[in-house]
Amino acid sequence: MKTNIGNSVLELCDGDITEMSTDAVVNPANARLILGGGVAGAIRRKGGPSIQAECDKIGGTFVGGAVITTAGSLKAKYVIHAVGPRAGEADEDEKLKNATLNSLKVADENNLKSISLPAISTGIFGFPIERCAKIMLETTIDYLKGPTGLGRVVFCLFGSENYEVFAGRLEQETSK
Repeated sequence: MKTNIGNSVLELCDGDITEMSTDAVVNPANARLILGGGVAGAIRRKGGPSIQAECDKIGGTFVGGAVITTAGSLKAKYVIHAVGPRAGEADEDEKLKNATLNSLKVADENNLKSISLPAISTGIFGFPIERCAKIMLETTIDYLKGPTGLGRVVFCLFGSENYEVFAGRLEQETSK
C-alpha cells in the first residue's frame, strides 16, 4: 500500500526489515543500545558485530531518542536506533511519538532519502499495535507535510495481522 504525502511516498509492506534496501532501517532499540532479541537481534545477526560495536561507543540514549550507526552487511547503509516505550511506563504515547519523530529527524540530518520503520515497541515491550499504528502514522504524516528531504518512508511490518492494522489506520488518516 502506497500513498503520497507532500513530496514523499509513504508505503506499507509485510516483510523482514533486515532485507530492506532503503538508506536506513530503524531498530526498535532499548536505551542501552544492546542488540539482544527480536528485531534488534536479527539486525545484529545479519548486519554483523560492527553495529553493536558502534552502539557500544555511543553508549545509549533516552526513551524517545534516536541515534544512527552504519549498517554493517545489511542492504541498508545505516541503522537508526530508536528507543520506544515499554507498555505500562508513564507517557508511553508521547515517548513513541518522539521515537518516531526523532528517527525521521536523524534521517533528514544525515541527508537520507529513504527509511524503513518497524512497529516500534510492539514486540517484547508489549505496546498495543493499534495505538502504535495511530501514533506512528499520525507523526509520520505530519512530519512529511513539512520540509523534508525524505522521498520514501516505509513501514515494514512483520506479519499480515500487523500490516492490516497499519493499512486500516493509514486509510483512516488519509481520508481525513
